[in-house]
Amino acid sequence: MPVTHPAAGPRSRPPLPDLVVSLAGALFVLAGTAGLVPGPAALALAVAGGCALACVRLAWLAGAPPAPPDPPTPPTPPAAPPAGRRARRVRLSRRAAGILDAAVLAAGLTVAVLPLSEPADRLPVALAGLAVTAPLYAVALLRLPGRSRLSARERLRRGVDVAGLGVSLVFAGWVLLPPGPVPPAARVASVGGAVALAVLLVAALAERHRRPGAARCHAGAAATLGGLALLVVLLAYATPDRAVLAVAPPLLAGALVTAAGARRTAAGERPRTGAAPAAWPGLTAPAGIAALAAGHHLWTVGELTAPAIALGLSVIPPMVVREVLAAADQRCRAERLAAGEARLRHLVGDARPPAGAAPVDRAGLVHALDRRTGGALLVVDLHGAGEAAVLDGPVQAEVVHRLRSGAGPHDLVARLTDTEFAVLTDLGPVLAYALGTRLLGALAEPYPRPGGASRLTASVGLAETTGGEPEDVLRQADLARRRAVQLGRDRVEWYDAYLEEQLVRRLDLERELPGAVARGELDLVYQPVLALADRLPVGTEALLRWRSPALGTVLPEELLPVAADLEMLGELGRWVLDRACRQLADWSEGGRELWMAVNVTARELAAPDFVARTATALAAYDVPPERLVVEVAEPAVAAELSTVVARLAGLRSLGVRTALDDFRAEHASLAQLRRLPIDLLKVGPHLVGPGADGQRPLIDVVAKLGDRLGLEVVVEGLESDAQVAGARRAGCQYGQGFALARPAPAERVEAWFEEFPSTPR
Repeated sequence: MPVTHPAAGPRSRPPLPDLVVSLAGALFVLAGTAGLVPGPAALALAVAGGCALACVRLAWLAGAPPAPPDPPTPPTPPAAPPAGRRARRVRLSRRAAGILDAAVLAAGLTVAVLPLSEPADRLPVALAGLAVTAPLYAVALLRLPGRSRLSARERLRRGVDVAGLGVSLVFAGWVLLPPGPVPPAARVASVGGAVALAVLLVAALAERHRRPGAARCHAGAAATLGGLALLVVLLAYATPDRAVLAVAPPLLAGALVTAAGARRTAAGERPRTGAAPAAWPGLTAPAGIAALAAGHHLWTVGELTAPAIALGLSVIPPMVVREVLAAADQRCRAERLAAGEARLRHLVGDARPPAGAAPVDRAGLVHALDRRTGGALLVVDLHGAGEAAVLDGPVQAEVVHRLRSGAGPHDLVARLTDTEFAVLTDLGPVLAYALGTRLLGALAEPYPRPGGASRLTASVGLAETTGGEPEDVLRQADLARRRAVQLGRDRVEWYDAYLEEQLVRRLDLERELPGAVARGELDLVYQPVLALADRLPVGTEALLRWRSPALGTVLPEELLPVAADLEMLGELGRWVLDRACRQLADWSEGGRELWMAVNVTARELAAPDFVARTATALAAYDVPPERLVVEVAEPAVAAELSTVVARLAGLRSLGVRTALDDFRAEHASLAQLRRLPIDLLKVGPHLVGPGADGQRPLIDVVAKLGDRLGLEVVVEGLESDAQVAGARRAGCQYGQGFALARPAPAERVEAWFEEFPSTPR
């Protein structure tokens, strides 16, 4: 059974467009600082890319169709409205994304207008931009889904946090402003900006566990509004043009973080519960900000005025109240843990439960996770005959018995759903992984039933329990379980941060792929196939590309598994075949007799109407059948060998040529090669190199075998002249790869053809 090793560690890769616009912004800031570009112009250029990228993403989110709730579940068609709470979350997310788009656009336009304005008009422009952006952000943040009614204790805690942080920021602004009269615009912007910054930062930190997407939106709003407030202050004091470059980083970061938060919210995140209240910034940030601001003022000015001292001392009362609230929270939390431990002991005891005892439920598992300081959580998902319905009682009892038999005496077994169970163990990562593989084997044994034995398979997700809240650990283990299901089931997968990124990517693909054909987002590129003897083109291979406006270019290796899960292989295959035949007809009118190779999966080939559809496409564009080559990958043939043989024979009866792609030259491959009615044999470049122990290259053997069977051999993936020479020396007729010609759109390939004489092949 396939299993994978634990991941080496968490990885996080920021999106490439974000890196590009951030780098461009930094370069413009440096250019403005060096005096190569005027300050306002450098500011506008530095912020423009990030705001434009964020606006495009937010506009797309505002009009995007709803996403499916889970990867294994077929998605709802875009035209069908979702129902229930999820429908309301989707509506709120899309409306909020539209308003956030307007807020980011207003902030971007504010700095974009500065270099076009007279110096005397720049302050009113900045004030107008702040006055428009702030209400838009406020309305959008209030419309984000998942907001809950706060308890009186939580409202008090939030108010104290805002008061402490707000007073410290106001004090910092007071002492950091230049001595002397304060312009009214600077006074309003500094005080209002400090209060807004405190409210947004406290909200972001309070929501970071429960609603991570909303927390990012709050953080993005804080950065954007803080940057605009700073811009107003700088313009009010008529600072040099270079000084305005200080607002570029917060404005750029605010736009990108806002779009990232809205994307996460629109992906359908559900509010999480059970997270401990954040101690920061209520206990540390106000004191740190006030101390740093006072120290800087004393260093530069030398003394504090009486109003400044009074304002600085007013930071202390909120800190004292917050300290009292934190102590009360810790006491309540300790009482809940003690009560949970007592309940858990009552449910499961301190020793191994007796045989036949019912497993604990999700609540019991959460209580157990809350008091664990180490170990791992395994989430087990069952598949098989009972997957479509609830497993019957005897099978469930046997599953629990096998889980307890495979687990240790102090491990806890829990039941999460009808087909999902969990095992909480004290074992370390390596032994927990070994436990997962043992459980896979135990659960795969037949289950005796009245109508005959049945079999189940399992997918296991693993997550370490150290350093995380119970709900977070459960979520991580469940994400690892989903990954195990996506990779083919009957396997063990560990959670890491990159895994979550992959799953979000998968959800994006599943949301966007339906309707891609209708929206005209699919494209074909063509890689020429050359005769190795004279290096003249004899044909091309059509390669599918999905040009998604939201996800970029998606290649077949990422696209096809998603299409298979969504039952869209037939739709994509029909589009590829139609487009390839049309392009082949266009080239044939120009006098070039080339073949066109089209890749199909074994599942597509097994469709009863595949041969008829192929004949219809050929007739629609008047393409000679011998000019079409249908390729099927050799590793996928064995599962449906008899059906594949029948379909290939049907294609050959039409006159269509057939090819076996990715031939591996193994014993099983050689055994089934005689049964397949094919004309071309495609092999990889790895067969061209020297064999083991100095033996002749395998390509020599494959070429002679192809000659005996009457097959033409195509070597693909040729990337060096040495590989090309080796393939030609072995007697292979054709080749393709970067060393010969790269894949390109039809127009570029057609221009490339013009370099060669038009000769029939």
